[in-house]
Amino acid sequence: MNILKHPMTKWLSISFVIIVIDQITKQIADNSLQLYERVSVLPFFNITLAFNEGAAFSFLSDAGGWQRWFFLVLTLVISSVLFFWLKKSDNKTESLAISLVLGGAIGNFIDRLIFGHVIDFLDVYYKSYHWPAFNVADMAISGGVMLLILVTFLQKPEKTGSH
Repeated sequence: MNILKHPMTKWLSISFVIIVIDQITKQIADNSLQLYERVSVLPFFNITLAFNEGAAFSFLSDAGGWQRWFFLVLTLVISSVLFFWLKKSDNKTESLAISLVLGGAIGNFIDRLIFGHVIDFLDVYYKSYHWPAFNVADMAISGGVMLLILVTFLQKPEKTGSH
């Protein structure tokens, strides 16, 4: 079978594009900025450089180092589940959502594996209140999860029999 015609190719290509964009933008930020340096872009948005050793919102970032390995293993397990879910999915929106989450998860996995932390560089804020810095992988994960939730609520329930 021609790999380019395989149904998974389209969805895994989306994941791959997310990974590439994520890694390129993180390297640009890492090579261009000093840690915590802020470059103002808009009145509510900065480019900054931050390292996150934990998970979302720096969860477990000060846990002493074991969390790196925990999150690496967890990402491998979740990515495997997502891959097999993607393989079985026949819903295009669901497949797109899974592809986004998978690409984002692998993007952050690469950082954690190579650097021991995730590189974040997008800073959204209002006055002195800053959302935790994030990256392209985080946006893909968040967007994919929101899409999965939307698909779940919009799916028509299957009829299980006559009553």
